[in-house]
Amino acid sequence: MSDKFFYKGRQDARQHHTAYGGFKTGASQKSGSKKYPLTLVVTSEARQKEIETLVADAKLHADITLDSREGAVESIAELTAILNKGTTVKQARMPSRNDPCRCGSGLKFKKCCG
Repeated sequence: MSDKFFYKGRQDARQHHTAYGGFKTGASQKSGSKKYPLTLVVTSEARQKEIETLVADAKLHADITLDSREGAVESIAELTAILNKGTTVKQARMPSRNDPCRCGSGLKFKKCCG
């Protein structure tokens, strides 16, 4: 009989994930940093100055190129994605049973409003 009916493990040896370069465990590429600047394309000088002020206000780094050819397309998607990033929503902590009540009565929460 064959081995494959009795062997419960892998028959082929697995390669290590870094051996073939597929998964980078120590990679940290923050867009907009000095090492990895944003690449933006604008179509006019006025728009370039406007984008430069947005980048400076957000404390980012960007390579802004001016493409004034006819039919050129503006590409600032990376910047808008970073600027429109949502913030973390924090909720107020519910008082536990033995905490003083929020209404100011001086009683425990479990005796007053809980």
